[in-house]
Amino acid sequence: MDGSPIAKRIALAQQGVATLLAYLNSAEYLHRSDDPENCDFVFGNPNEMPLAGFVEAMQKWSVPQNKDWFAYKLNEPDSREAVAESLQAWRGVRYDPEDIFLTTGAFGALAVAINALVNPGDEVIFISPPWFFYAPMIIAANGVPVRVLTDMRTLEPSLQAIEEAVSRKTRAIILNTPNNPTGKLYSEGFLKRLGELLVHKSHQIGHSIYLISDESYSKIIFDGRKHLSPTRYYPHSFLVYTYGKTLLTPGQRIGYLALSPEMPEREALREGLLMTQMVTGYAIPNALLQHAIRDLDRLSIDIPHLQTKRDRMVAELRGMGYELHVPEGTFYLLPKSPDPDDVAFSRRLGRQKVFCLPGSVAEMPGYFRISITASDEMIGRSLAGFRAAIERVKA
Repeated sequence: MDGSPIAKRIALAQQGVATLLAYLNSAEYLHRSDDPENCDFVFGNPNEMPLAGFVEAMQKWSVPQNKDWFAYKLNEPDSREAVAESLQAWRGVRYDPEDIFLTTGAFGALAVAINALVNPGDEVIFISPPWFFYAPMIIAANGVPVRVLTDMRTLEPSLQAIEEAVSRKTRAIILNTPNNPTGKLYSEGFLKRLGELLVHKSHQIGHSIYLISDESYSKIIFDGRKHLSPTRYYPHSFLVYTYGKTLLTPGQRIGYLALSPEMPEREALREGLLMTQMVTGYAIPNALLQHAIRDLDRLSIDIPHLQTKRDRMVAELRGMGYELHVPEGTFYLLPKSPDPDDVAFSRRLGRQKVFCLPGSVAEMPGYFRISITASDEMIGRSLAGFRAAIERVKA
């Protein structure tokens, strides 16, 4: 892998992936499963049994109804129609089923969008701190990642900074709301102004800047807030969604890429997107998940319970002396590391049988990320470890 041209380009442009791999290969993390008392908050993995409805749907739709039940699948018409109906009920917008492309989760949808749009040397803007694979995926498509930093006071990026980042080579911008890792839900005012800015800059540079709206966590919202899709405010938009977050089944990957009904060129993009799906590692979900999609669309983990876990952990950690804000969505917390070296502090936590993601992985040195998909029992068990780690740093 060291000799791979893609690996070399990614290593030069995105240190977070190297930090992630080093942490995952550390002795503390590699041996975490050896002890049932360990508390793993690194990824958004389930720590309890899956939803009963999900298991029932898998069992129901695994029974073949014809000889082609498990044959090669593309974007199956019934699956597309199911997503279109869901979007109309949820968003109040009617999508053409032909503009919906079923993918292997949001990861697949993002890969398809980026690879379909980006020519060698094209620039793609993304907001930092980001999901840590945006930059590698842009680089793998022979594009150039362009970071715009978040204002850590408001947790929103500066529109002026976005405007300054646009050049004649800008092909797309990726926006993630609610944001992983900050949990920020972008405001309507910000999204409207961003749409106006993209219209203005597209006209100025002579071609459309596409908006790739990563809405993986758009149904995981707290405190009665409402999610607003950036696609409402800009016509040249791709909506990215995955069922893996609301079902908490990251190993059973199904999601979609949907073209905005207001996108003038969407019909011209369809053939290219299908071809990209096929050559990007066949980024089309397997037959069983497509058959089950209507049943899966109705399911969700317990969001109020997730909010209760958020509130408990925020209160407990603040009481110990950790600094952290209250996320508006997603299932992550982002405390400041008491030790400026967040990787070293994450390893210190590991020695207390508590495993968290170093902030440096997500371009946030000096922070660490906690996934609250943990069980209540695991959260309770972890508190002594969080306390011991910060007290040792203070001492």
